[in-house]
Amino acid sequence: MERLLVVGAGGHGRSVAEAVAASGAFIVAGFLDDAFPELERVWEVPVLGKVSELARFRDAADHACVAIGNNALRRRVTVELRDAGFVLATVIHPRAIVSPTAMIGAGSAIMAGAIVGTEARLGDGVIVNCAAVVDHHCRVGDFGHLGVNAAMAGGAVLGASAWMQAGSALGYGVEIEDGGVLMPGEAVGR
Repeated sequence: MERLLVVGAGGHGRSVAEAVAASGAFIVAGFLDDAFPELERVWEVPVLGKVSELARFRDAADHACVAIGNNALRRRVTVELRDAGFVLATVIHPRAIVSPTAMIGAGSAIMAGAIVGTEARLGDGVIVNCAAVVDHHCRVGDFGHLGVNAAMAGGAVLGASAWMQAGSALGYGVEIEDGGVLMPGEAVGR
């Protein structure tokens, strides 16, 4: 089985590691996190070093995934991983529902209970968190982030590095610009 390096050992990083374990797609070889060396292990998995040292760990894993919720930081670290020669892994929890016609970019994370609908298009480094919905024909730009229970109705567009916080919603065909932020529970319609 191929080895995965998870960059980020906080809440999202641990959730991604659990999704990896549940899917059986990879073995988590280790974490990178700036809490190192104080944080040495997460469960039985070693924290190998700081995020800034990621190039040192190229031989520790076959793939890597940036499991950091902050969109700008996730984008920057993803570029650094690519520059260091890592192959980006997309993690899909086995309890997520993903249409076979959906397109999901490299380094994305689709968490438990999430739904990605017919012909949806997700860019690189996207997070679709627990119970979030990306309905048919939606688009999510690179490093977009749907929080827990966020929902995009058919044809909605979430721009690059935009963030839908927990429980927010986009109506049919609504577009949120690059870098836009919806507050928890906020709904945008036409």
